[in-house]
Amino acid sequence: MLKRAHFNNPVLPYLLILPQIVVTVVFFFWPAGAALTQAFMVTDAFGQSSRFVWFENFSVIFSVPEYKYAFFRTLSFSTLVTMISMGLGLGLALLAARVLRFRKLFSTLIIWPYAVAPATAGILWMFLFHPTFGTLGQSMHDWFGWNPTLNPAHAMALVVIAASWKQISYNFVFFLGALQSVPKSLIEAACIDGAGPARRFFVVTLPILSPTVFFLLVMNFVYAFFETFGVIHATTEGGPGGGTSTLVYKVYSDGFVGLDLGGSAAQSVILMLITVALTFVQFKFAEKRVHYNGGS
Repeated sequence: MLKRAHFNNPVLPYLLILPQIVVTVVFFFWPAGAALTQAFMVTDAFGQSSRFVWFENFSVIFSVPEYKYAFFRTLSFSTLVTMISMGLGLGLALLAARVLRFRKLFSTLIIWPYAVAPATAGILWMFLFHPTFGTLGQSMHDWFGWNPTLNPAHAMALVVIAASWKQISYNFVFFLGALQSVPKSLIEAACIDGAGPARRFFVVTLPILSPTVFFLLVMNFVYAFFETFGVIHATTEGGPGGGTSTLVYKVYSDGFVGLDLGGSAAQSVILMLITVALTFVQFKFAEKRVHYNGGS
């Protein structure tokens, strides 16, 4: 039977959670409320006056073809980043689980990239793949005509690689922890039945990993939608020709560069609703195919 915590001072529990409440209100609820209010306003370029326009900002957004292109671009970008980072994270976790010597060193080296700031990761990959001064980019430019500064497809490939590399470590940590919880008795029973490594993975290991796969699927999509701004800004700045301008980057470019504060706020509201809807769909439908080991 669980015992409830008792405090002699009834004010103490509220004082303990007060810092978290202040941080949440200041850095989440206040900006979210301001963005929601600004989405229904039109402000002049100098920020001196605003007027209420109802849903005009939203109607303008959906009438502009560039926003539709940015939506599908973000969807493909998020799918690629999720598939690559989760696939490589799972592969490295499977290798780390088989390593007997230097496992901690091997795991630490893989986790390190997650500590790198997104902007730093973008600059690092740009120095590698820049067609003029990049270590690998010069050779690729001579051999294949690689030029992410002029070719939108090459630029998108660059930001996908940089964003995926940044997220591999995150997936690796969760997959490695999940692999260590797989009962060895099940693997040994599958070996006795004559199942090979591939069959053991798909029949025994993967169903047990499905809760982790499902969780990481949601988190990676949210990461690709929201947290890749620094990578894109440091590598391509949304170019060339808007070829790497995702929804979150378009919020910045329209608001801080184009000074369309109302339109930028409306885009941020739409982006939030898309992410909420995406998470709801995944929990509603994908969860039916998730196998949870054990039950209540």
